[in-house]
Amino acid sequence: MYQPVIPMSGLAGWRFLQRTYDTQFETFNKSTELKRDTDYFRENIGSISTAEDLVSDRRLMAVTLGAFGLQDDIDNRFFIRKMLEEGTTSDDALANRFTDPRYKEMSEAFGFGPGEFLKIGEAGFVDAIVARFEANSFEVAAGEQDDSMRIALYAQREVSELASADMSNDAKWFTLMGDPPMRALFEKALNLPSSIGQIDVDQQLGVFQERAQSVFGTDQIADFSDPNLVEDLITKYVVRNQISAFASGMSGQSIALTLLQS
Repeated sequence: MYQPVIPMSGLAGWRFLQRTYDTQFETFNKSTELKRDTDYFRENIGSISTAEDLVSDRRLMAVTLGAFGLQDDIDNRFFIRKMLEEGTTSDDALANRFTDPRYKEMSEAFGFGPGEFLKIGEAGFVDAIVARFEANSFEVAAGEQDDSMRIALYAQREVSELASADMSNDAKWFTLMGDPPMRALFEKALNLPSSIGQIDVDQQLGVFQERAQSVFGTDQIADFSDPNLVEDLITKYVVRNQISAFASGMSGQSIALTLLQS
């Protein structure tokens, strides 16, 4: 399997990855292992009619979960089957009771739940799942070298979709706060401690919005449809993450010099 090349950490590494992303992504997707997985999915997903069918095929499950960044749940067959079978139309459906929005996205994408229709046979379904799987697989591979690169790539892909979602601003913030990679990025970019997660969720919302207004000049997630604002968000995340990594063993002067060289 081709491994993404990230020759340095921090902002310099992120900028290198951005410059070379298209070439590296194309090369990564030609890897024998990845192509074998996506070919199998394309050839076999059409025979699936129930959630039980899907979770019984580990190779189909691997692509399905990988597409939504849930690959760590590959051995949780019963849990995933329930997530898919209950769908999303009922307020008490399992997917709606999880703060992590990726489970709901996965359940909606397939349509196994009551009152829903199976989407597997729809035009574009397979291409959409495969595209997500390829993107997430590249992010995971990049994260094996530098986890901050995985989070930055994920946010770059997802934040604009959240910005354009048809929901209130508060709902978008709650969605963001429940998405582990996105939350990690915003916490660091806004210079918030991870311990903020221990306070009441409505108080968390107020803190996130107040800090976003101060740092970015807006607390409206819809404004992150602007690529320049997304670039500013990710730059702040990468730089603050780099500073945190340096802080334990370097002086302030050394940190500043390293950042300037980047």
